[in-house]
Amino acid sequence: MPRIPAPAPAELRRDPLPLYGRTALVTGASRRGGIGCAVARRLAAYGASVYLHHHVPHDAAMPWGADRPEDVAEAVRAARGADDAVVAHGPADLSEPDAPARLIDTAAQALGGRLDILVANHALSGSDGTLDTIDAAMLDAHWAVDARSVLLLVQAYARRRDAAGLPASTPGGRVVMMTSGQDIADGMPGEIAYALQKGALASITRSLATALADRSVTVNTVNPGPVDTDYLDGAAYDAVAGLFPAGRWGMPDDPARLISWLATDEAAWITGQVIDSEGGFRRTGG
Repeated sequence: MPRIPAPAPAELRRDPLPLYGRTALVTGASRRGGIGCAVARRLAAYGASVYLHHHVPHDAAMPWGADRPEDVAEAVRAARGADDAVVAHGPADLSEPDAPARLIDTAAQALGGRLDILVANHALSGSDGTLDTIDAAMLDAHWAVDARSVLLLVQAYARRRDAAGLPASTPGGRVVMMTSGQDIADGMPGEIAYALQKGALASITRSLATALADRSVTVNTVNPGPVDTDYLDGAAYDAVAGLFPAGRWGMPDDPARLISWLATDEAAWITGQVIDSEGGFRRTGG
């Protein structure tokens, strides 16, 4: 059986631009204070060209509001590690059945025809409730955005790589999905529809990883835990901060560091995993 030789000393040194020449789509990047923007900035800092997806009407309707897409893109451009890296952006309502495939094609074309990395960060906020209050409309809305669109994005991503004629052994294929710790401690009884769809993504991770293994694409899902994206303040904010050993919330760049590392070649041997990045968050308050 062939053996892979141990890396030479030079190969053990970290490349300052480990994603140089790679391309990435990050969904749900409508706000400079969000996880999507933080991930995109990290990917760009590592040398990647990045396409930012946004759906401004969703965030504009939320208490935290939305930023101008160009301002988000400019924040990512400012982090670029390579001057020739492209940063582009565009809208899509991923609740529409054909929107995921169109978004993949648009992003790939904007980035030179190839898409290496897919980070499905978007999600529907609100339109949810407890077991007593949820209804079919709530369930369908979360299914369409939080689960169905992600699966269709992964499908379109795989088809795009096949259409590009990339050899199956081409390195760098990465898919990262997002979940929310719905399987930990007491779950999310106040957000049943959201928890249901995020649980579906966690459950499908290993199946997708197996389905894409022969294309040299890894698939992992990250639970970022409570992250300060400007949606909570006051006494409630302080109470959550007190449940972290460090006494602070997670910040958007905390999960972004993990997600960006998963996109590098250092993480090529990690696939089919649901990874918690919660900073020791004590969900039970103990």
